[in-house]
Amino acid sequence: MQAEEILQEISDYCRRAGLAESTFGRRAVNDGKLVTRLRDGGRITTVTLDRIRSFMHDSVPVQRGAVIERPMPPRPISSMPPAPPPGDEGDDPQRNFRFFDNRQKYLLFVNTCGEKSVIANRVGMELGNIHPRPPALRIFDAGVGDATVLSRVMRAMHERYSTLPFYIVGKEISLEDVRLALDKMADRFFEHPSTVLVLTNMYYSEAPWLTTHSREAASSMVWHELALTGNSAFSFESQISALQPFLAENWKARVSPKSGNPVYERPVVLVIYRQDHKFLLDNIIPKRGATDANYDLVMASQPYRLRSSVEFKAKKVIAPLARALGPGGRMIGIHSRGGDPGQEIIQKVWPGDNPYTQDRHAILKTVKNELGTAGRDLNFNAYADNRSIFRYDMHTLPTEISAESGSSIGTSTLFAAWNAAIYVAQVEDDRLSMVVTDGRYLQATREVLQKHGGLWFNDESYVISRKRD
Repeated sequence: MQAEEILQEISDYCRRAGLAESTFGRRAVNDGKLVTRLRDGGRITTVTLDRIRSFMHDSVPVQRGAVIERPMPPRPISSMPPAPPPGDEGDDPQRNFRFFDNRQKYLLFVNTCGEKSVIANRVGMELGNIHPRPPALRIFDAGVGDATVLSRVMRAMHERYSTLPFYIVGKEISLEDVRLALDKMADRFFEHPSTVLVLTNMYYSEAPWLTTHSREAASSMVWHELALTGNSAFSFESQISALQPFLAENWKARVSPKSGNPVYERPVVLVIYRQDHKFLLDNIIPKRGATDANYDLVMASQPYRLRSSVEFKAKKVIAPLARALGPGGRMIGIHSRGGDPGQEIIQKVWPGDNPYTQDRHAILKTVKNELGTAGRDLNFNAYADNRSIFRYDMHTLPTEISAESGSSIGTSTLFAAWNAAIYVAQVEDDRLSMVVTDGRYLQATREVLQKHGGLWFNDESYVISRKRD
């Protein structure tokens, strides 16, 4: 049997059951690295394959993160849930999965912590160091998310460069995030009419150029332009909201059986601009198959998982973005650093766990090696800690957490702090299920909050810049 086939079956099962692949391996064959070895080209015996198949057949997913293991013999196939009707993809785990950043965790984190505004201010500082060239100020956002950062940066761009046309490209594979991002754009088009906004779900090595590597993907590409009419934010919002059916039909993703990461089903490019400025923006609006990168600023805020290898971060993410810089262009990279009260919470619950395995120095060194001669005209700036490292706080009432508050910290505050700690540390759901059965995690959170009088996290930044002509 081909390895890709069994990997696809395992991936399907894990999505339905809500299991991490390491948990699946331990439960099925007592080998937490089973799936990793298969992806790396490892082989298994027919006995192991039978054990894997038996586990998937004899264990029924009942809720996310839990399964019921049946005794042998297995129940008849007729008792299994019926397959969805042809064309009904609502329950297809390959199309209807949630991304690693659980939506509820993400929204709670964004609304209780100030990371987005602090990062936007940090990126805004780089606007004073770039040197835009005609015909437009060119920006690439390597992870739009819900556009909280991007929309703030766009305000700062308008403040500094109110008369320049903007060409902004954002990469985002999550349909939910694209919807949230577009909700913030009507006001931006109203304030700065000379804006061309492009959203795409392509890979890091494709998105800056809006061009795919494979002919098959190129033939299935969806390229859609929306020329906004009218002259009010309300009118723009109505037209942008009308994109929802288009997004639902085309902005689909699946799980790669090789890497386990979400990948697009078909590449999509969405171009939005104002109709009354189309004439002036004609040489800025991208054309299919004829698009340059040459960005003045690239934003790479949390573009990779903390626990990914430094080689993966360099080769798949940062190096392609560095290649997309134009003369005088700058890329600012930002990721979580640790060494803060949030990490203390994680250490109390999981002693010895440390997701912050590579700092900016290791990443820049690996990127430089990856680029080779292509990096000769690039500067790799790690900077000193006092310039690179910055912190952001969780929002609480002024007197809610103090030495006098004792054990009276509100449960909602404790839950918000715990959520922030596990979100930043990117703790998998299957690990959480083992510790939330009692109140020890809340006690650990309370102790850390009382010790420090609050909760904050550290990020670190680095800059890669291309020399000017």
